[in-house]
Amino acid sequence: MNGRGSPEGAGLASRDNLKGAGFMLLAMAAFTIGDSLMKQVSQMMPLYQAVALRGLLTLPLLLLLGKVSGGLHFDRIWRERKLTGLRTFAEVASTVTFFLGLVALPLAIVTAILQATPLAVTAAAAFFLGEKVGLPRFLAICAGFCGVLIIIRPGSDGFGLPTVFVLISVCFVVLRDLSTRRLPKDIPSASVAFLAAAGVLLVSLVISAREPWGEVPVAAIPMLCGAALAVVTGYISVIRSMRTGDVSFVTPFRYSALLWALMLSWVISGYFPDALTLFGAAVVVASGIFTLWREGRRNRAAARG
Repeated sequence: MNGRGSPEGAGLASRDNLKGAGFMLLAMAAFTIGDSLMKQVSQMMPLYQAVALRGLLTLPLLLLLGKVSGGLHFDRIWRERKLTGLRTFAEVASTVTFFLGLVALPLAIVTAILQATPLAVTAAAAFFLGEKVGLPRFLAICAGFCGVLIIIRPGSDGFGLPTVFVLISVCFVVLRDLSTRRLPKDIPSASVAFLAAAGVLLVSLVISAREPWGEVPVAAIPMLCGAALAVVTGYISVIRSMRTGDVSFVTPFRYSALLWALMLSWVISGYFPDALTLFGAAVVVASGIFTLWREGRRNRAAARG
């Protein structure tokens, strides 16, 4: 007997979860390093020229990845064009607002605010999709949003338009994730990711065309290449993570992005958040992990019947 209920199956499930967690850790490291590189590049050239150049490097890599994996099926995308169009719009809007915040705020602060995304997705799913959220998870969501308020501190000198852009980005990420939940399972992830990357590239080209492109500094070239490679690595790793391990087990490892952001902010710019910001981030992370744990527990109970 090799089912997951047998000792052999349990052992395989445990190893798969560990592999999935490893892929998730790699993905978060890649995405955070890529964001850090883009923040540095944005100081050398106009922001959306940098985003467009990254897209020009990223899109062929994603196309090659999709061709190799057999995951490009645009006929299925066209069949669900309204839903994929909504998801692509949300992806583009979240990217645009994210970078508007990132160029003005420390990477650690931006990443800390983004940790509220799983909580926001859970709350939005309950409100818009009718998913049930019990009292413990509701209280965890409220605590997590209080943690965000501690981080951004409305009314303080540090609260400004860049912080608002990051919060707007979170809202669009929620819309993107809710749209993703409604996509049929036969639509390959590679097709969805390619469409989103193409949308981001197109919009960044349009925005950057408002002014003549400047010369690309030599120092920016390896950073742009590294950022493109980081995006593709993150994409591959996230897909492998979700397909290898249980979602409820691997998703909490997304919070490792905050550790990478803290380290990179300190090493690159010498910035380290104050104690109150760290406390707010800890509240957000703890609330998110508790929410995911409760959701995983509920799903397992439902599976047992």
